[in-house]
Amino acid sequence: MHWRKFNGESIQLPIKDAVADTIKKEFENGVKLKVCIGTDSQVKGAETEFATVIVFLREHNGGFMYIHNEKTKLQYHIKERMLLEVAKSIEIAYELCDLFIEFGVEMEVHADINTNPNFKSNDALKEAMGYILGMGFAFKAKPEAFASSCCADKICN
Repeated sequence: MHWRKFNGESIQLPIKDAVADTIKKEFENGVKLKVCIGTDSQVKGAETEFATVIVFLREHNGGFMYIHNEKTKLQYHIKERMLLEVAKSIEIAYELCDLFIEFGVEMEVHADINTNPNFKSNDALKEAMGYILGMGFAFKAKPEAFASSCCADKICN
């Protein structure tokens, strides 16, 4: 899985090592971190592109993110695609959660799913929330889910 920084710089280490190094560096600088993980997708013709982000928020001092993109030619129903976005976020959260526990970093999984029933993505809200909470992670949906609905969304477009 290839990850990069927002400026396009490739992350050479496995993502778990890169995140561990980042947390250690930020802590050495006296920074308190919060991490939000989210995925968004866009259908572009015959392809579906997914963008997963790990957003590091520095308390009172901005933030930065790591990005992973992937494309597939598989076609998905909207609910299936929303749940696949959540699964991609959970996969990364699960891989990294022991680091967050070890360093006392608060972490949330953000779902690009609307809480308003007038939107199609809302069909997946109950399952997504159950999946994320069932894995023991904090859950946010739109409009609070900025990691998926803003950060990952910008990477997909």
